[in-house]
Amino acid sequence: MKKTLIAMILVGGKGTRLKEITKDTAKPAVSFGAKYRMIDFTLSNLSNSNVDVVGVVTQYEPYELMSYIGRGRSWDLDVLDGGIFFLTPYAKNGDVLWQKGTADAIRQYFDFVREYHASYVLILSGDQIYKMDYQEMLRHHLSHHAMITIGVTPVEAAEASRFGILQTNAEGMVVGFEEKPDHPKSNLASMGIYLFNTDVLEKLLKDDSGSEALDFGKHVLPNSIAEGLRVSAYQFDGYWRDIGTIESLHRANMDMLDDPDFLGLNVSRNLPVYSKSLNLPPHAVTDTGLIRKSVVADGCLIHGTVLHSTVGYRTVVGKGAEIKDCVILPDVTIGENVRLERVIVNKGLSVPNGYRCISPAVVVLDSSNLESLGERHE
Repeated sequence: MKKTLIAMILVGGKGTRLKEITKDTAKPAVSFGAKYRMIDFTLSNLSNSNVDVVGVVTQYEPYELMSYIGRGRSWDLDVLDGGIFFLTPYAKNGDVLWQKGTADAIRQYFDFVREYHASYVLILSGDQIYKMDYQEMLRHHLSHHAMITIGVTPVEAAEASRFGILQTNAEGMVVGFEEKPDHPKSNLASMGIYLFNTDVLEKLLKDDSGSEALDFGKHVLPNSIAEGLRVSAYQFDGYWRDIGTIESLHRANMDMLDDPDFLGLNVSRNLPVYSKSLNLPPHAVTDTGLIRKSVVADGCLIHGTVLHSTVGYRTVVGKGAEIKDCVILPDVTIGENVRLERVIVNKGLSVPNGYRCISPAVVVLDSSNLESLGERHE
């Protein structure tokens, strides 16, 4: 069946800058804001934008992510003439085709694009927190007669070297692109969201020159601009955060707590964010428990004090414990009289009674560093 627009979500990176959090979990499957996973935002955007053919390009630790998404029912993406398809590494001529970069990942599964005879291909990341109507981006693409459109947003100057940085002309067309430059020429950053005319993308991914186009930011986009292709910038002015570091994961969770209207999560009418709900009891707070300016997921039992923190599902906070400015991932047990501040507690961890870790900078607490990061006070 012919589709106007289909999407490919890249979820294959190791996410090494998130340290222990992604040692056995694909980054898009990491918990966010107590209730959600990062992938929820991209999948919800697709559902709200009526894009119902989605290829999820996996590689690193895919099982948890694939199990969580399933057929996409929680995001209303389990449709008859489309749906979610997991595109996993496969063997060809005896060799396993591991992805060498973002563009190489799309090249390996281009038959999936051909199957739907799509006019346009939307390439997305699964580890970003934002809400966007991709149909608006397509309208921009068409009105500018573009061959490629890049989603862009201003970032803080100190953060600019983490991103692909663009320069545009008065028409909003991209005239310069540098991937993670040491000395950025602007603060206009690529969001890693690309919209291609399918025939243009297919041509760019072919290796006729002997020089492989392995990555969109390093190869495909700079080469396209140098060759004079019409590349437009679709400027996005809403909240957007790329979760590439433990600091950005912590900051996004704190942003959610500091803004009662964060992404309109409490209002279901405007581009709602869907999630796969677990069959758990509601969280409970005992007579010794206290919660302030926090989000606590289902299945939690709070005997202690939770201040300005997010607490993932099935977590127990012991009597006399105090956690402040923390991100607690799911299935954590925090013992009695524990004190934690500016800490991300990795999933499944048991923090012993009397343990203290008050950190001046954000740290990830895991079984591997429990003794070295903090200490016990009996």
